[in-house]
Amino acid sequence: MRALVLGGGGIAGIAWETGILYGLGESVLDADIIVGTSAGSAVAAAVGQIPLAEAFERQIAPDPEPTGGGRRPGPSIDKLMKIFGVLQALPPEQARRKLGEIALTAETMPEEIWVQAIGSVLPSAEWPSRNIGAVAVDAESGETHVFTRESGVDLVLAVAASCAVPGVYPPVTIDGRRYMDGGARTTTNADLVAEYDEIIVIAPIPDALQLPNALVITPDADSLAAMTMNVLDPATRIPSAHAGLSQGKATKI
Repeated sequence: MRALVLGGGGIAGIAWETGILYGLGESVLDADIIVGTSAGSAVAAAVGQIPLAEAFERQIAPDPEPTGGGRRPGPSIDKLMKIFGVLQALPPEQARRKLGEIALTAETMPEEIWVQAIGSVLPSAEWPSRNIGAVAVDAESGETHVFTRESGVDLVLAVAASCAVPGVYPPVTIDGRRYMDGGARTTTNADLVAEYDEIIVIAPIPDALQLPNALVITPDADSLAAMTMNVLDPATRIPSAHAGLSQGKATKI
């Protein structure tokens, strides 16, 4: 039994992971399950729906020309550092509660706009035939959920919830509960598939999880330079995709 784990890492992480996968080749997707957290859930959905070559081309395509005054920067790096600070300073359960409070009280874009934004970047709103899961955390209870096709939850909602960075994007309502980024638990959540014989973890932002049966791929020096510290900055997308492709081609699994 083989599991592929795709971790969180913002816009840069989506592009880098897509490049890594394309460099490794289609066979890397021959897994019994693909589990995505945050950015990884968007990648899991995309590569389950379209060929890797097409997914990569989508990442290196230029943004549409902006209207009304130039490109919009990504969220402030200060917001990201606040999230990482909470995760590092508190025990896991307390950290999830604190991040839940941040998620539920922060002023962000309206939830429906966020869900529409996620829907616009996915190749399709339909669950892929591949077995994929999107990890999200209940912002009130701190409970972890892995949404799958069998959950009966809309794919766009599942990915939007998994990607809902606390304090940056709004929690997403599913069956009356509000869910935030699965990275509020860990950046990869690889332990959720610890029982699998073989695990490949692609982690834009590594976590502390240690699994003896896991091959973990993290950004090399060139990829780190491309991704920068602010992984939510749209300007990181194209360089991160190219860096991921180069690293993927050089990686043996």
